[in-house]
Amino acid sequence: MTADEKPTVSFGFRTVAEDEKSRLVGEVFTSVARRYDVMNDLMSMGVHRLWKDALIDWLAPSPSTQLLDVAGGTGDIAFRFLERLSGKPGNAVVCDINPEMLAVGRERARERNLSERVTFSCGDAEKLPMPDASFDAYTIAFGIRNVTHIDKALAEAHRVLKPGGHFLCLEFSKVNDALLSNLYDFWSFNAIPLIGQAVTNDRASYQYLVESIRRFPPQQDFADMVTAAGFKQVKWRDMTGGIVAMHSGWKR
Repeated sequence: MTADEKPTVSFGFRTVAEDEKSRLVGEVFTSVARRYDVMNDLMSMGVHRLWKDALIDWLAPSPSTQLLDVAGGTGDIAFRFLERLSGKPGNAVVCDINPEMLAVGRERARERNLSERVTFSCGDAEKLPMPDASFDAYTIAFGIRNVTHIDKALAEAHRVLKPGGHFLCLEFSKVNDALLSNLYDFWSFNAIPLIGQAVTNDRASYQYLVESIRRFPPQQDFADMVTAAGFKQVKWRDMTGGIVAMHSGWKR
């Protein structure tokens, strides 16, 4: 790279300047924020709800758990966390870089009478606006593949967790079975952009989201990145044949 050349990163199947990705991802989520949750149901045929429930199962929260959910603007994980407490005291912080996604989350919190128990904070996963060692658990669901530098986001996750804190990441991953992989590719590249066009009038954003899944590291590679960030006892669980994987690590 010459002095005049800018570092580049992937934006789906495109290569863009490193300092452009955050803006481009922001445009995607600004465009789809109001229909984001509806699209999740349509794209996954509702299975994303089971995946997120499984995340909360592994987290096994208690009323004393201080949760930070990153890139969770519409509140799905935070609401599940609080509902799992079955009326017991508990609070969660949702941090997302996109104001429109956070606005949807605040509306949904009001509808559920959870506004007093969920704090919505606008911030970058790579530069979290939270102090060191301030949370017992850090979750990120379908968000880490959209950051510009995954290693920086993981380092921030490690920084804000208390010793003994639990990191959990839910993300699309590498399908294990060849037949399922072919079916999944057909659905992803043909159906999802069309559904995005019909529901949000934005085919391009969902084309990017499909492509970004294929750019994300497979299970072992991502586990190695989590370990490199300082986490211990790193492991993962495949769900739906590896369409999704849930990675876990602990701060010691």
